[in-house]
Amino acid sequence: MSDMNDPRVFFAAERTLLAWNRTSLALMAFGFVIERFGLFLHLLSPQHSAMLQRGFSYWIGIAFILLGAFVSLAAVAQYRKVLRTLKPIEIPEDYAVHLGVLANMAVAILGIALIVYLFHGPGV
Repeated sequence: MSDMNDPRVFFAAERTLLAWNRTSLALMAFGFVIERFGLFLHLLSPQHSAMLQRGFSYWIGIAFILLGAFVSLAAVAQYRKVLRTLKPIEIPEDYAVHLGVLANMAVAILGIALIVYLFHGPGV
């Protein structure tokens, strides 16, 4: 990838991974807000029935959460692809290069867990 033999290349890749991590968290948070906003509107409705129906906002919210989990996993794949192109001199000695990967994987797993909760949890 580069012939600079400069660790800044690695740190740029890591910053990009963490930027995608923030993006995936924002997508999941936005999806959760959209999903719960539908529940909020249902509760404010004067003629709301005892049975809660899954509306349009529910499915849009789930889609955003799923998109956030996918973005997190895709960022890990891209980061690993970049790491394979770097020379050992471009990675600082004894640096834990996979902490960002672990963070993104945890975000993806928690996003999927949130989707499972929203499908089977209370309020359905």
